[in-house]
Amino acid sequence: MTSLRDRALDAAVELLGTQGLKALTHRRIDQHAQLPQGSTSNYFRTRDALLNGVAGAIVEQEMAAAGPAFAPKSADEFLDALVALVDRVTRDQRTETTARLVLFMEASHDPSLRDALWHGRALFAAALEPVLRGLGARDPHTSAGALMACCEGLILHRIARHDDTDVRPFLDLVMKGALA
Repeated sequence: MTSLRDRALDAAVELLGTQGLKALTHRRIDQHAQLPQGSTSNYFRTRDALLNGVAGAIVEQEMAAAGPAFAPKSADEFLDALVALVDRVTRDQRTETTARLVLFMEASHDPSLRDALWHGRALFAAALEPVLRGLGARDPHTSAGALMACCEGLILHRIARHDDTDVRPFLDLVMKGALA
């Protein structure tokens, strides 16, 4: 059974991803999640707490979805997993990804949110580095950063521009550079 807090976070992600930052109020989240009035503010007293809670929930969902990318047996399998990941977050999880991108923009002038999002990125990098090391990368740290930057750019283009360009050639090029 989903907790009231999780229902509030799910509703917040959906509102943020479909209607933008202005739609994100405690009252609207309560209404959208069909929670008693005041429920969301019981869990997230301030707007900053709410934004940080949403950021944490999105990172948690994305880490769970990225699992196959963290256990490839070969470079080809890793490329397949990265392509599948970008496809999934820009198609099946488009709303959640849009919400994350809205938070990225808000983080440009919100240090607390910026820290929360950076923490999520650091978790992904830490998970990618041993994979890249295992695949032969000479500099797994820089390689992880390059692959993540490429994925982030491709995801941004797909979401903001409704661009369904095949991401495989781009990821293949960056991955080959990372593993050279």
